Amino acid sequence: MSASTAPLPAAIGRLLFGGVPTAPELAVATFLSAVVVAIVPLTCAAVVIWAKRKVTAAFTDRIAVNRVGPFGLLTIVTDTVRLLSKELVIPTAVDRPAYDLGPLLIPFSAIAGFAVVPMGAVFGVPLQLADPETGLVYVFAISSLATLGLAMCGYASNNKYALLSGLRAIAQNIAYEIPLVVTAASVVLLAGTLRTGGIVAAQQETLLTVAGVAVPGWYAFVNPFAFVLFLIANLAEVGRNPFDVPEAPTELVAGYQTEYSSVYWVLIYMGEFVHIFLGGAIIATLFLGGPAGPVLPGFVWFLTKVWAVFLFTQWARSAVPRVRIDQLIGIGWKGMLVLAFVNLPLTAVLIGVLETV
Repeated sequence: MSASTAPLPAAIGRLLFGGVPTAPELAVATFLSAVVVAIVPLTCAAVVIWAKRKVTAAFTDRIAVNRVGPFGLLTIVTDTVRLLSKELVIPTAVDRPAYDLGPLLIPFSAIAGFAVVPMGAVFGVPLQLADPETGLVYVFAISSLATLGLAMCGYASNNKYALLSGLRAIAQNIAYEIPLVVTAASVVLLAGTLRTGGIVAAQQETLLTVAGVAVPGWYAFVNPFAFVLFLIANLAEVGRNPFDVPEAPTELVAGYQTEYSSVYWVLIYMGEFVHIFLGGAIIATLFLGGPAGPVLPGFVWFLTKVWAVFLFTQWARSAVPRVRIDQLIGIGWKGMLVLAFVNLPLTAVLIGVLETV
């Protein structure tokens, strides 16, 4: 197996130990590979401390951070030090095991989702920890654990506002996870596989040529209806406007994070943004050809697509008002779910048309 096609753990194992690594050596290489893969979303989450303010300020015609460092970039460092140095205040009468575990589960579920996402290659080695046959199922299953973390934070806080927030998070997840998965199933019909690498590979052909310009066979172009459905459902999945009702500061103070401070609050906040980037990574994989793109390296294209999805979520946060909880549930069950099931037979018809062309 060449370096360009070798899985990341095997490539790192050969680099460190030479030849075919033994089982203990492969375990070490796998751990190091997991660290390498985790660095990508964690770095994005660190940069977003600055980028979020800049983007929101641009959308709302305000001046963002610009005093600490060039363009305010050192705000990333100052905010990190400020938040981590705050006192960790534990309220009385909390359910301590759940209170401690919830903030850990939220970022873990998002970071673990990146294990099967093809992020392109760096120096000829693909940045993908694993590519199992059920990779897409794994992504949705592991990312759903974040809802359990939110519910634990809400329940364990011994605060009625936090509890309501946790219950809202569960209701929202149930209402939008199903349309999200059903829409993803239409992509599986097109690609014929649940492997994330296979889904990306199936989008590499040219769909058509217009005025000498080749339009790639990305599923966003093949089935734009499914792409829009998934994009909207993803807003609810990552808790962005207009679907951020679990936090809803005007109603629930700060929602599930009301009783958290210092490191715990940072973990929840970081998990929220890593989930946004995981959502962008899934969208890039399913609909935008993954790391595919001309001229630039694949990893650069992957990051560009993921950050484009982030910009869309920030636009929604700045421009779209929050819906009420009853409206959110209605949109999910009566709108998104119906449209997702309509999309499945339409995709089947589309596949038949494409096969006859």
